[in-house]
Amino acid sequence: MNKNLEITTLGGGCFWCLEAVFSELRGVEKVVSGYSGGTVPHPSYKQICTGATGHVEVVQITFDPDTISFKELIEIFLTIHDPTTLDRQGADVGTQYRSVIFYHTKEQEKVAREVIQDFESGKIWGAPIVTELVSLKMFYPAEEYHQEYFKRNPDQLYCNMVISPKLARFRKLYFMKLRND
Repeated sequence: MNKNLEITTLGGGCFWCLEAVFSELRGVEKVVSGYSGGTVPHPSYKQICTGATGHVEVVQITFDPDTISFKELIEIFLTIHDPTTLDRQGADVGTQYRSVIFYHTKEQEKVAREVIQDFESGKIWGAPIVTELVSLKMFYPAEEYHQEYFKRNPDQLYCNMVISPKLARFRKLYFMKLRND
């Protein structure tokens, strides 16, 4: 196994959705739901829900770049949520749901900019991409009950109404990249 794992941190709406999707990709070693981009140290879910802390619901993804590249992760990220809506994803509204790539290295920043430019040039979305590119300062893991939420609560209403359809679309588009286990 490659010991040169990389990490990226992405926000694109509810972290439960992102975690469910990225956890299914071959080459993804770990996905942790959490918070980034705000001003309050060690925020709680209750605090970030107010929108006053500046944090975003994010997932921090540890991946094997020999199996799945950062570029592929960003391409997938830009297709599993709407990167053209400011501070919202579907019914989830507020700055904590904004689309953002918290890059960990200058190389990640460069690749993310290129992928966004490719999507813009190809008019993939038909509207300007508003995804922010921000250098990661801090990542705070979310409370334990948020981790692997979909896996532990597949019958919960939000999971059935929002996450399951998103997963179905994702699996159809990226079935060749799914884990075999």
